[in-house]
Amino acid sequence: MAQSQNAFNKREREKQKEKKRKEKEEKKLARKESGKKSGLDDMLAYVDKNGVISSTPPVEDKEEMAIEHIEISTPRQSDLVKDDGKTGTVIFFDEKKGFGFIKDDRTKFEIFVHINNVQGKIKEKDQVIYETEENQKGKSAINVRLVSTKIPQKD
Repeated sequence: MAQSQNAFNKREREKQKEKKRKEKEEKKLARKESGKKSGLDDMLAYVDKNGVISSTPPVEDKEEMAIEHIEISTPRQSDLVKDDGKTGTVIFFDEKKGFGFIKDDRTKFEIFVHINNVQGKIKEKDQVIYETEENQKGKSAINVRLVSTKIPQKD
């Protein structure tokens, strides 16, 4: 008797599953026929070229562009904007040890300079033009060139 009871319960469960499948299929067909959108379509947002968010896709305005304006490679060295260099004043320089510091005229930061990166001779209170590079310990001045020497005034 236990075996027949299990078979009866099994058939009942299969009938219920089949009934649920049919109901689900009917709901799916009803949604298709009514033209209702899925929940995902309601959640979509579009952004146009000006950054405006809307629920409709933006109208694409295609702009004409000349082939000459399209660059595929890296720019030529001559096309790059060159920095004329930063200016500063030498606040400390020891020729024996081979290093010193330059105080930037604009930022007032002190920048390390090594004697190997100096073109010519410099000393304290000289006006210099230089470029900077990032190294392990921070920024340092390179291509340091003398602009003018401040002559100490005698009283």
